[in-house]
Amino acid sequence: MSWKTILIFALTSLLWGVSCSKSEPEAAPEPQPAAEAAPELAPEPAAPEVAGGPDPTVVDAAHYSAEFENERVRILRITYGPGEASVMHYHPDSVAVFLTELLVEMTMPDGSTEEMVAGAGDANFTEAVMHMPRNVGEHPLELVEIELKPGAPSMAEPDGPDSTVVDPAHYSTEFENERVRIVRIAYGPGEASVMHYHPDSVAVFLTEHLVEMTMPDGSTEEIEAGAGDVLFIPAGLHLPRNIAEEAWELVLVELK
Repeated sequence: MSWKTILIFALTSLLWGVSCSKSEPEAAPEPQPAAEAAPELAPEPAAPEVAGGPDPTVVDAAHYSAEFENERVRILRITYGPGEASVMHYHPDSVAVFLTELLVEMTMPDGSTEEMVAGAGDANFTEAVMHMPRNVGEHPLELVEIELKPGAPSMAEPDGPDSTVVDPAHYSTEFENERVRIVRIAYGPGEASVMHYHPDSVAVFLTEHLVEMTMPDGSTEEIEAGAGDVLFIPAGLHLPRNIAEEAWELVLVELK
């Protein structure tokens, strides 16, 4: 055997040995599916804020009727016979003007009760409330309730003299807060005031009423009303004079 043959045989054996010694390449691991991310929990919705409650003119139309409504107020007429009761209902901040004496038992949402007493002609401010009234008096009752609209626009600055300042003989403040002023107005026969200003107001007439109004331009107009009537009066200046033969009285709820 020639040396060339031996050399070729040796190289072939060497290469074959190297080839056989190589390990089979490991198969690449199959990609594992990514773990599913836990779904993000949506925040629990906040409990809705309950604004108000049942409307008395809807749930108890036998005792509550709306006589006027605009962006600032709703005016309710309320009447109950002796012993009559309502159902649970809601009023926003309000001013009540009582046309008759009143003796009422109020049941509150928690079941507690309280008694409310008022005289004819009284007026008071009440914060928003849920209640169920019952007339525990021996006579029918009647009142006017002026509900103040939440978020109602506030009045601009007064544009004239304050009636209670320039004419305290006829105008007196009975109650005032950031929303209303309750003014008691009383004139004898033939009595007149001076020019003064009122913001948007609700007048509740406690007696028959006949007045001549003189306006800033000198023009005049007559206003006539019966006892228990209610009138929304836009802001303005005027000078009233009682042209009736009797004294008259009213409650004016001035809006702020």
